[in-house]
Parts: sequence; C-alpha cells; structure tokens
Amino acid sequence: MDALKYPVGIYEPQPFSEALRHEWMQEIKWLPNQLESAVENLDEEVLHKPYRPGGWTIHQLVHHVADSHANALIRFKMGLTETNPEIKPYNQDAWVQLADTKNLPINISLTLLHGIHLKWTALLKDMQATDWLKTMYHPEYKKEMTLWYMLGLYAWHGKHHTAHILRFREREKV
Repeated sequence: MDALKYPVGIYEPQPFSEALRHEWMQEIKWLPNQLESAVENLDEEVLHKPYRPGGWTIHQLVHHVADSHANALIRFKMGLTETNPEIKPYNQDAWVQLADTKNLPINISLTLLHGIHLKWTALLKDMQATDWLKTMYHPEYKKEMTLWYMLGLYAWHGKHHTAHILRFREREKV
C-alpha cells in the first residue's frame, strides 16, 4: 500500500457497534476543526503545492472535502427519506478544476464544512437503529451501501485527507 496515497490505510467496513457509531459521529463532528487546524498558517505558495507526487494541491484538497461532504449530507438525507435511492456519482477530478476551486480561498470551503457538519451531526444524532440499515445504490460500484457503511466511509474520508495535509507538513517541514 502506498503510504503517501493512503496515510491512514484503506477504508475497511466494520460491523455495527454503539462504540464505533459514537467514534465515527465524533469524527464527523470534529472534522472541520481538524482540517482547519491542519492548514493553519500555510501560505498561498504552500497551499498550491501537491500534497503528494501526482496528487491534488492542498488548496484543491480542502475544496474537494467540502464538495464531497456536501454530497454526503444530501446522500444521507436521501437515504433516510427514500427507498434505496441511487447515488449520483460525480467526477471529482473535474470538480477540482472548476472556477470555485480555482478562484476562491480555502476559508470559503472551511466555513461551508462547519455548516455542513453541524447539520450532518444533528441528523446523525437523531437516527434510529433501523436507519443505519437503510441503503443507497451506487451505480459506479454497482452495489448497495448502508448508511452505516457510508458513516464509516466519510469518517475515514475526513481522516484520510487531513492526514494527507499533516504528512505533507511533516515531510516539507511547514
């Protein structure tokens, strides 16, 4: 496994447990603060460097996390209110090339993440045991995914990208 590409490892689905539910919900709750801390005091020159060879820039990465987690909130709402809705995939590489990512400072996406995660945390706190079993269909992967699986995936996703930035800072001593 490439430690630069997967600094916290690859997402491994886990069986439901109350302890893990609590842990993952805390990771969702605190991700905006952790990501904000990871980029603290980075200047524009550093923000526009790739976090690993062949990877996006840190600037793109922060915008990507906001885009991804905005989609996650919507996916959870659809999963809670519809029967096995189909997830709308999107081209992440194309999205990081769009004008909002290119032209806006990362504080816009960090602010957005704070709001998204407040709403998402409120939604997660109200979920019942049976809600975690609700499914969505992902056409790109051709499989159903439970909301439990998705919670773990997005908790991992936030740690994954925060670790990209922290490892970059360690390597570059910035």
